[in-house]
Amino acid sequence: MACDLGCSRVDYDSAMAKKLVIKVTAGADAPERCSQAFTVAAVAVASGVEVSLWLTGESAWFALPGRAAEFELPHAAPLPDLIESVLAGGTLTLCTQCAARRDITEKDVIEGVRIAGAQVFVQEALADETQALVY
Repeated sequence: MACDLGCSRVDYDSAMAKKLVIKVTAGADAPERCSQAFTVAAVAVASGVEVSLWLTGESAWFALPGRAAEFELPHAAPLPDLIESVLAGGTLTLCTQCAARRDITEKDVIEGVRIAGAQVFVQEALADETQALVY
């Protein structure tokens, strides 16, 4: 159907971001916000979107084995399952400074988690066809 008012048609498939960079700053201190970030990341991976999920602030603890299993939020998908989904099809990064403040090192984290800093986050977030979200 043509637009008779001089408007142009939007091709949403080609306008969609091809990569999603998500920074989650919340952990058990703000469980709904935390869960939303992990859920969006897992759904995006399942939808075929390239995903980079960044753990910062209190979410940094979820880079450690077993910590996600301690997280509970009624009516939300289990955090370990969401992390597994992200790791299966995306990238999970722990902020360098956040790790250092918590004495977390590369030998401490879940297999597949990388530790990287702000320069890498900015590079990813500003890449072409990328959408960045912060929770």
